[in-house]
Amino acid sequence: MTDEEQPPGTIAPLPGARPAAVGFIFVTILLDMLSVGMILPILPKLIESFSDNNTADAARIYGVFGTAWALMQFVASPVLGGLSDRFGRRPVILLSNLGLGLDYILMALAPTLSWLFIGRVISGITSASISTSFAYIADVTPAEKRAAVFGKVGAAFGLGFIFGPAIGGLLGGIDPRLPFWVAAGLSLCNALYGLFVLPESLPPERRSPFRWKSANPVGAVRLLGSNARLAAMALVEFCAEVAHVALPAIFVLYSTYRYGWDQTTVGLALAFVGVCTAIVQGGLVGPAVKRLGERRAQIIGYGGGALGFLIYALAPTGALFWIGIPVMTLWGIAGPATSGMMTRLVSPDQQGQLQGAITSLKSIAELIGPFLFTLIFAYFIGGNAPLALPGAPFLLAGLLLMVSALIAASTNEATKQASTG
Repeated sequence: MTDEEQPPGTIAPLPGARPAAVGFIFVTILLDMLSVGMILPILPKLIESFSDNNTADAARIYGVFGTAWALMQFVASPVLGGLSDRFGRRPVILLSNLGLGLDYILMALAPTLSWLFIGRVISGITSASISTSFAYIADVTPAEKRAAVFGKVGAAFGLGFIFGPAIGGLLGGIDPRLPFWVAAGLSLCNALYGLFVLPESLPPERRSPFRWKSANPVGAVRLLGSNARLAAMALVEFCAEVAHVALPAIFVLYSTYRYGWDQTTVGLALAFVGVCTAIVQGGLVGPAVKRLGERRAQIIGYGGGALGFLIYALAPTGALFWIGIPVMTLWGIAGPATSGMMTRLVSPDQQGQLQGAITSLKSIAELIGPFLFTLIFAYFIGGNAPLALPGAPFLLAGLLLMVSALIAASTNEATKQASTG
């Protein structure tokens, strides 16, 4: 099967989909990431205010909040994906935006830590609609163009990562609850805008019945194992997602420990990561996939990410670490290529289930990764380590990306031989 071929039974995307609809999906993801980013620097301090300003207690509670959010993503993503396959993408996306806006209001008004926790759980459920947004893209985009569009929509993650924390920090300086009110306003405006702009992408004849056995995390994994190539691509995606968690898990700890960076330098470095990510995913994915094909773009992207992690791990100075950032973000080519290939391997009425399953994989990675990488970091800077190697977590992340590249290469080679034989 070539990059341009589709599996038997794949139906062409809807003709004449309005560009405004794809733009709305971009804005939806951008606003979701802005909202998450705005709350990121504020939520720990708000939790601390409920914990008698005990930083140690607040850190433990914040960890529980993060775990709960990831668990809700893990459970809710396949459910929302299955609902979107049954009732269409539009109602799921709009109701999720509405729910997210109301949830931020709840968090802004939360009188106790328990209410704040409930709000965080709800936001984990409603934010799971991102998987439905990617299913929408798969509905309205020809198979050979999906990787490029996934890349452009994925640029919203980079932009949100750039501006969200900065806006949240400024607003939080005025009032620690103000970022929640602004996030609520953005989500509610987005829901209202989508009500008038967003057409349905999945007509009734393409929909499938909602079944609990496939709309749960176990059923989602079963879908990913429904054929050998899809299972291999799922493993590729999972290894890459675990590797990705290394960045948020230890970036701040590593840079301050090894290079003595202050908060300003850390913030600038994170902003540079966001800028490079937005450039790669927004402008480089399409041309790279067109010139190289999805298979080569996938392997080169993972290879670039592995090289970037190697630079991070071994850079003796902060200046050399900065060189690794643009190298690392070449990884952004691989994700959209992998997603585009995976969408070809399921039928049109399973795109929501597929995206929900992929999001569940990411949630599992977010549950495993923080513990894995922080424990490795702590061990290799401790007195019992066989050698002082603070970059060990980045070396492991690079190894995981090399595993992804090798699996992708072997799977693509096997597919090529099968198609020519």
